[in-house]
Amino acid sequence: MRYPGVSELATLVTDKVTDTVRSIEVMRQAGLVPFPRVDEGIRSLVAIRRFGPFAGANQIAARRDPTAVGIVDDLGQLTFKQLDAQSNALARAWSERGIKPGSVIAALCRDHRGLVLSMAAAGKLGVRLLLMNTGFAKPQLADVATREGVTALVYDQEFTGLLDAVDAEVDRYLAWVDPDVSLAGNEIPVLAELIASTDDRPWPAPAKPGGFVLLTSGTTGTPKGAPRPHTSPLASAQFLDRIPLRSGEATYMGAPLFHGTGLSQFILSFALGCKVVMRRKFDPEQTLRGVAEHRCTALVLVPTMLQRIVDLPAEVRAKYDTTSLRIIFVAGSALSPDLGNRATAAFGDVVHNLYGSTEVAVATVATPEDWRKAPGTVGRAPVGCKVVLYDSHGAKITEPHVTGRVFVGSGLSFGGYTDGRHKEIIDGLLSSGDVGHFDADGLLFIDGRDDEMIVSGGENVFPIEVENLLVERNDVIEAAVVGVTDAEFGQRLKAYIVRAEGSELDVDGVREYVKSNLARYKVPREVEFLDELPRNATGKVLRNKLGAS
Repeated sequence: MRYPGVSELATLVTDKVTDTVRSIEVMRQAGLVPFPRVDEGIRSLVAIRRFGPFAGANQIAARRDPTAVGIVDDLGQLTFKQLDAQSNALARAWSERGIKPGSVIAALCRDHRGLVLSMAAAGKLGVRLLLMNTGFAKPQLADVATREGVTALVYDQEFTGLLDAVDAEVDRYLAWVDPDVSLAGNEIPVLAELIASTDDRPWPAPAKPGGFVLLTSGTTGTPKGAPRPHTSPLASAQFLDRIPLRSGEATYMGAPLFHGTGLSQFILSFALGCKVVMRRKFDPEQTLRGVAEHRCTALVLVPTMLQRIVDLPAEVRAKYDTTSLRIIFVAGSALSPDLGNRATAAFGDVVHNLYGSTEVAVATVATPEDWRKAPGTVGRAPVGCKVVLYDSHGAKITEPHVTGRVFVGSGLSFGGYTDGRHKEIIDGLLSSGDVGHFDADGLLFIDGRDDEMIVSGGENVFPIEVENLLVERNDVIEAAVVGVTDAEFGQRLKAYIVRAEGSELDVDGVREYVKSNLARYKVPREVEFLDELPRNATGKVLRNKLGAS
């Protein structure tokens, strides 16, 4: 093992001090550091250390302003103080029913107060909350519950039919009951009833606060569990450095909380004392209505949600005053240049494109200025993050426009999957599983997944380049390109395309269009038109269902 020399150590220390100073200043500007009330800052740190980043942030916000609204969901609003008290009651009720610190509770819920209260109660009780994807099929749900050692399952009533395959010994709790459904004969405890019938006095801090386990997208196999570590509060600066969230504002949460995009911005909004508006099911026009009604300054989405919003007729968008928006935060999958440009044209310079993953958390953020300069970029690494490209032999790439494997250093990175496996690490940096390149100005571009590269006739092709070209056409709504086995070329490109209504685009038209814009070997040999692309609940294309090899 090679140990760093004196000069290297000095550089590391200097960089660490510089990042810390910058992080504190970023947090001060956002309103997270209550200068000059140092005592309030200390109380905040203590609360987070005792109860974790979410339950602790809720307590801080409740103490700061007991009347401030914390969430607005389909049932109305709850203040931070009400959320704190009700999560005390839920933690106590769960404890009385035998849920002990260190156990795992799974949540199969859409976005609403039941999930939020479960998140806070888990932190207070010292249990792990496993956030399940609401798009799971029955076998996936059962497999993940067994692998992660789930002892209790909190779920929305609509998912009851998926629970048949889950071990009967796993306790069940209803987080949401549809208003028009009778509970006559129901024997499953309902969270709202448990909370109403249980003492809501402050709950004592656990020996170790609870945490969250996120699941990878599972687009190529069974989703893996990725615990989120308890990190320094300074890690918040990694979001705030390039995304100007501010305390006391309002955030509309379109992205689901079970996804890293939604969870991170939800926790950060709570830490800033922001009101968070959420709905159980995403609807593009309802989202604009909510932004206008609550004067939201931030809107958190995955790209497919943004697409549905900008696809609304101009006269529908014009019905709602969205001028309060300073941030449209987009993450979770690739934001195409065409979609980002359309969103900028519709809402102004507010699009912030974050690149990261369940494992590495934050890697880079493209600000509106970055996007104007280079549409399609994922920007630069914020304070506390580092992004380096390596070639297939592990050598560092320093030249612009040279594609390499993306490795990330971040205080928010995970420490390994729950099954003991890990991502590749080079020089202390974690593989994102993607390949990309920097331009001459140091802006990062993602060229695709490392395992999605298509080798056709000895030439390397990344699908995203062809896909971005295709969706620039007005008569194409969405497109996916995969590699299929070919006896002569090893693989050949096949494009799956969803045409706009009334489009007359045919196979020859697709091939000619790509041929006139890209190299000949990037032209799809096959083209198939679909009504829609198969996607998971967060909008990622399920390429394995398109017959990719």
